[in-house]
Amino acid sequence: MAINITMPALSPTMEEGTLAKWLVKPGDTVSSGDVIAEIETDKATMEVEAVDEGTVAKILVEAGTEGVKVNSVIALLAEEGEDADNLEAPASAPPAESKSAEPEAEEADTAPEKATDVKDTKGAPPPEPDAKNGTGGSFGGSHVATELASTPMKLAPVCSGRDRIKASPLARRIAAIRGIELSTIKGSGPHGRIVRKDVEGAKPGQAKAATGAPVAPDGLILPQVLDDRVYAPDSYELKPLDGMRKTVAKRLTTSFMQVPHFPLTVEIKLDKLLAARSGINEAAPEGVKISVNDMLIKASAMALMAEPECNASYTDNGIAYHKSAHVSVAVAIEGGLITPVIFDAQSKGLATISEEMKDLATRARDRKLKPQEYTGGTFSISNLGMFGIKSFASIINQPEGMILSVGAGEKRAVVNAKGDIVAATVMTVTLTCDHRVIGGAEGARWLQAFKRYVESPESMLL
Repeated sequence: MAINITMPALSPTMEEGTLAKWLVKPGDTVSSGDVIAEIETDKATMEVEAVDEGTVAKILVEAGTEGVKVNSVIALLAEEGEDADNLEAPASAPPAESKSAEPEAEEADTAPEKATDVKDTKGAPPPEPDAKNGTGGSFGGSHVATELASTPMKLAPVCSGRDRIKASPLARRIAAIRGIELSTIKGSGPHGRIVRKDVEGAKPGQAKAATGAPVAPDGLILPQVLDDRVYAPDSYELKPLDGMRKTVAKRLTTSFMQVPHFPLTVEIKLDKLLAARSGINEAAPEGVKISVNDMLIKASAMALMAEPECNASYTDNGIAYHKSAHVSVAVAIEGGLITPVIFDAQSKGLATISEEMKDLATRARDRKLKPQEYTGGTFSISNLGMFGIKSFASIINQPEGMILSVGAGEKRAVVNAKGDIVAATVMTVTLTCDHRVIGGAEGARWLQAFKRYVESPESMLL
């Protein structure tokens, strides 16, 4: 019996991926643990190992195929003694949901759908039988049959290929009459087909926000399509979105629109930290070089331990207060960004943090990080100081409760304790907080602790 090789889930949130490369071919013998393929997720390229042993009989998904669903069969493995030529690809799995009991759910997807205007009641379809009593007009009462018959309209358009929306003719007619965008409705019929009951509870005009922008089923505004009336088709080059860019766009849009957030900004003197860094690097063994960012990671972790109510995440069941400081650090890579995590940063020395950060950043840019290396953070830092950015506010990296935006350190005129105006190296930082978890007072106390550790770095040794 053939052994199915399926698309693996390489992270808890992975739903699909790109089969980048096959490292085996039909006829090759593989053993458990052999690397057989490379899979690209939204964040990294990972190797896939064989679970069973046998001979590669057929490759069902070619290298380079995008959007391969998790658990779909990508190849067949023949056991010892099996004839690989006689193995057949498995049939498609049935949909998870059972067929609807409503008569219209059984209409064929290929049923002809006319887009001509309805001019009188003779051409109207009969009322759909009620699933409970066999009579027509169950959708909103008997007036629906009249509405369908008497309202001049055209069916919602039928697309082709991957963009096609599966919906019964009656669902299309009702959606067109009531001004409902079928793309905003999740179908409950066979293979996700939209049936009568799916449009039954839909609100007219739900597909558009107040500004007329299209809206996704979860309420998020969808990006506008480039219009040739605004940009000439030959005036730009369209580069398709890769998995990372799509995921970053989706996650940040969701976070910005659905998380009630607020910023807190303070200025911090860096002179003592810079002096301490210089002394540490002079005394450090060869190959060890501590950066300002390494010290800010340590200071953040110490502040999270000093103010534990800020080391938290919102959940529907309650607020999760984390026992350790796992600091995510934003790293820009080609096509987006990624946030590798320094775990238990409060208990690690600066040399260890520096070594781990260099390794994680290098492998992040090569897209070689494992999912467990860029998930599980409790707090994030984004530093744009090296680009000369004075101040900015970041979008919260869910499910974390806070993210710190670090600006450039620069010489500024400040007033010292004696009232004299002196020059000092100052940086501006902005803490963005999830207001469901962190209040203004809690966020302010965390910034006070962070500032104390940065302006008096020796306190991190206590």
